[in-house]
Parts: sequence; structure tokens; C-alpha cells
Amino acid sequence: MTTLPETLFSNPVWSALQSRHRHFAESTESAARYPAEVAPFVAVSQPTAAAMHHLHSLLAPDEPVCIIGQGYPLDEFHIAGTLGVLQMVLPQDVDPPEPDTKEIVELNAAHADEMVALTDLAFPGYFRRRTCEMGRYYGVRSAGELIAMGGERLMMDGYSEISGVCTHPAHREKGLAASLIWHLVRDHRRDGVISWLHVGSPNQRAIDLYARMGFKPVREVTLHRISRQN
Repeated sequence: MTTLPETLFSNPVWSALQSRHRHFAESTESAARYPAEVAPFVAVSQPTAAAMHHLHSLLAPDEPVCIIGQGYPLDEFHIAGTLGVLQMVLPQDVDPPEPDTKEIVELNAAHADEMVALTDLAFPGYFRRRTCEMGRYYGVRSAGELIAMGGERLMMDGYSEISGVCTHPAHREKGLAASLIWHLVRDHRRDGVISWLHVGSPNQRAIDLYARMGFKPVREVTLHRISRQN
């Protein structure tokens, strides 16, 4: 059974910024973040007051960011909200289907405005102009318009997160999300990495889709939306 090691995935942003995404890291000894134009995610090595103080120094006043995990002392921060987030993994014994007939195109920085506009319909603020630099992104077009997309976000040695999966409301129920996910999974299998993802625990529609594809729940983590107090 494929799983996600607790040592990496209880603090996945820190794990990514110390491994395959270290080139993005803006950091001190015990705190790190992605550049604001890449992603709103921040992390600390341990949930201590000293580490959170270091994180405070990396943020602009009132800048909204997200930190995943438990037990953080947040005295120096405003708390905008929390969300339970399920981590799911695709077991290695699940075989991706053969590619279907949908025309999937590769996306890059030249398409950043389109990608931000589409993802803002589903999860505004999480996808930024440089998020596409975090991994590979693919899309589906109709009459030249980007109507569905998906790609990679947090990357660790041996593990690639599938993220940014969304479909324009006018084009749902056509299997576009599943086609894009399987396209990414085939990339991952070719590269020898494990496919995994985060999904908000209240988002039962998405959880059901991932479960039908063979993804298995591993654990629930907490996402905190915070900002630095001046």
C-alpha cells in the first residue's frame, strides 16, 4: 500500500522548500516561504515561538499566507480562518487508463493570466502569476478559451502533488478534470514519482472524484490562513 510518510507530509510545505523546491525558498534558519507571486504558502521547521518569529520577519504587514500543520503559536499573527485538508495518494498498483481523445495542451508562463482567471473561479488567491513555475501544467481549450486545467504544486523527492485542477462551470460533467489528472499521473509514472494531492475536507464532490480514480485518503491536516500583525 502506497502511503505518505508522516515525517514529510505533516509539514509538506517545509519538506518541499527543503528539497525539490529549494530554489524558490525565501528563508531563515527555521522559517521559509514561497515568493508571493509563486504561492501563498509558508512553513517553519518546528512549531515553536522562535520559528514563528522568524516567519514573521519574512512577511509583509497584513500579507495573507497559508501554513499547514498543528500547534503553531500564532500570537504575532492575525488568524483569518482554518480548513481541514485531506491528503490523498494514488497507490502504485492503480494503472492509469490509456489516453482518451481530449486534446490536452501544455501551459506555461505565457498563459499565466488565463490560468489565474480560471482558477479564481474555484479557489481565488491560491494560484498566482508564477505558480505555473512549480511544475508542469496542462489545459483543455474550447474555441480558443482555456476551459480546464491542472498541474503540479508541492514537490518533494519521489512525490509530486497534483493541484490547480479546475473546470469552467459551463464545461463541467465532461470528464475534463479526470483526463487532466490521468495525464499528470502518466507523467509521474514515467518519472518514477508518486502522485498525491490535497483536497479540502468539505469538498465532497472532489473527494468522490479522486476516490473513483483510485486515490486513497492518508491523513487530514489543518490549513491556517494567517497574516502578520504590524
